[in-house]
Amino acid sequence: MTQDPGLASWLQLTLTPGFGPATIRQLLKQFGLPENVLALKRAELARLAPAEALRALDSDDVARSVEHALEWASRPGCAVVTLADENYPKALLEIADPPTLLYARGRMELLGAPAALAIVGSRNATTQGERDAERFARALGEAGLTIVSGLALGIDAAAHRGGLAAKASTIAVLGTGIDITYPARNAALFEEIAAKGLLLSEFPLGTKAAAQNFPRRNRLISGLAQGCLVVEAAPASGSLITARAAAEQGREVFALPGSIHSPLAKGCHALIKAGAKLVESAEDVLAELSGFRRSGFASTSAPQRTTGEEPLLAHMGFDPIDVDSLCARSAMPAEQVNAELLRLELAGRVAALPGGFFQRLS
Repeated sequence: MTQDPGLASWLQLTLTPGFGPATIRQLLKQFGLPENVLALKRAELARLAPAEALRALDSDDVARSVEHALEWASRPGCAVVTLADENYPKALLEIADPPTLLYARGRMELLGAPAALAIVGSRNATTQGERDAERFARALGEAGLTIVSGLALGIDAAAHRGGLAAKASTIAVLGTGIDITYPARNAALFEEIAAKGLLLSEFPLGTKAAAQNFPRRNRLISGLAQGCLVVEAAPASGSLITARAAAEQGREVFALPGSIHSPLAKGCHALIKAGAKLVESAEDVLAELSGFRRSGFASTSAPQRTTGEEPLLAHMGFDPIDVDSLCARSAMPAEQVNAELLRLELAGRVAALPGGFFQRLS
């Protein structure tokens, strides 16, 4: 990806302490490109920027930060994308406060993904919740939706794994600098997304995890997508912040219902009461996304086979059954059983039940 020759000016503005996003947008609106802003006399800039920002603007510290960012952006698979770049995600131009620039690592073509869905949820997810997130992400990814999430533990990580299994892949929006792996337990997933998907951050290199960064991160997760699906969320959680941001940005909001006894279902139920779409299948999501058409990646409606061609169905009977039991009955490995169950579920032949069970449909 060819870098903007004026990138150093963009970096100098954004890496100067005291120049916040709102100030930078005001300066760009008034004077055009960053090089025009930097060409102004500092006395003229003093009317529009804090004194401490002007003192830092031409400092050695900022110059070193700019040089470091330029060196990082020159590495294979890395780029800094500015508001003026033709590769800047069009969806983010629609939100109230688009980031001035984005640090990106991975498959840059995903910046222009034709359609995307955010999937978020609890960090302390149940096994069933993680399974649901991964299966939905994989199914919707096969339909052509790029899966966007925040690389947190639990539902986010499961959604990324599902997205990576589909050609539409996944985008991880970070609440740290893009050179920081957080949380550490997701280090392997971080590298897999860098290789097969896309990592994104608006925060400068070296920015460590801080509580105030994650709500800002969340608005980009929803902003990049056409809709946001919440899978397991407590009543006061970051996932609900993302859902609120999605609603404010005019995106569709979806929620997966759960047990009335589960604390992790209460956030989803509150969203549904407030008007979010209740979701039971991938088709429920696809039906609601305005203007979305399945891409050539794959269809979620698999061609139906005759009964004689469905060896797994013959082993299921009509009572609920788990994957381990199906493996034992069919002598198939778990990976093959899971793949067949996904295909059959999407074809409307099998239903996923709570607790990791599946049931054949008549």
